[in-house]
Amino acid sequence: MSSKLFSSHKLGRVELQNRIVMAPMTRNRAIGNVPNDLMATYYAQRASAGLIVTEGISPSPNGLGYARIPGLFSAEHVAGWRKVTTAVHAGGAKIFAQFMHTGRASHAKNLPAGARVIAPSAIALGQDIWCDDGGNVPATTPEAMSADDLASTRDEFVHAAQCAIDAGFDGVELHAANGYLLDQFLNTASNQRTDAYGGSVENRARYVLEVAAAVAAKIGADRVGIRVAPYGAFNAMQADPETHALFTYLAGELSKLGLVYLHVVDHSSMGAPEVKPETKASMRAAFKGTYVLSGGYDRARAEADLLEGKGDLVAYGRPFIANPNLPALLASGGELAAPDFATFYTPGEKGYTDYPVRG
Repeated sequence: MSSKLFSSHKLGRVELQNRIVMAPMTRNRAIGNVPNDLMATYYAQRASAGLIVTEGISPSPNGLGYARIPGLFSAEHVAGWRKVTTAVHAGGAKIFAQFMHTGRASHAKNLPAGARVIAPSAIALGQDIWCDDGGNVPATTPEAMSADDLASTRDEFVHAAQCAIDAGFDGVELHAANGYLLDQFLNTASNQRTDAYGGSVENRARYVLEVAAAVAAKIGADRVGIRVAPYGAFNAMQADPETHALFTYLAGELSKLGLVYLHVVDHSSMGAPEVKPETKASMRAAFKGTYVLSGGYDRARAEADLLEGKGDLVAYGRPFIANPNLPALLASGGELAAPDFATFYTPGEKGYTDYPVRG
């Protein structure tokens, strides 16, 4: 029987060697927020994927709210990421930069001088944030974004998108999931604005759509994807009675913009709330581009869902950490190694580049 998972797929301007996506995963190895040779090795080791989506990259100083996460808004960042993209392309994969502005999921100690913790509303995360200087400390209460902040932050995403193309990326993914800045606009737990960006479904979706449109206008919609998390609870997000309507509306409007893919987070296999099947189906129907599935997939389920047309690509996260040659192991049915959870976010090569290629 022929394999759908291992068939090629046209994604905008590029052809993927298979339909396996390495999902974005925060790894906290960017010392000084600059991508480095160790990171280039890590991504190159996993370049048998069809598409690699990087860890969350901040598009601005204000978005660097976690320790040791990378940026992509300076010449130094561009040079560092160019090492990564060159190494990944040599291995056969395509690579998109994921833009993750942390918003209120931040601590001021993690930000460079002059940067600010900003969010849709001045509502604290209510959780701790790790700082290398101080350990776990309560997240900084954010400033509510002004009209000027909305415009300047949108422009930072646009600038970062051009930096990504300059660094050799094949495209970018806007992180509008998991309780980061763009998701904070979508969710009533973090967005209690009374202007045109809060309240109704259309208003809460407005900023995400404005950022997506501006980035697409800069680098081409066929090089812009987006990640969303309906019913997600990470970073103190909460579903509400309009969640289904919101994400169906958002998917349709993103489709009108011509975005190249919609990546839907489903962490229910790890104990998170279920993404309702009817919401997945309505988003799939509303979005005409490539649809990326995720959520605890093995090969059999991936093949079945691809054949049924539930999606076009399948994202794998944690299995890629301990199995750098994951596509080969999926193809052969080889046993997967388990990752070391204690080293997910620590600096250095341990638990990062030292997992062997097996099988």
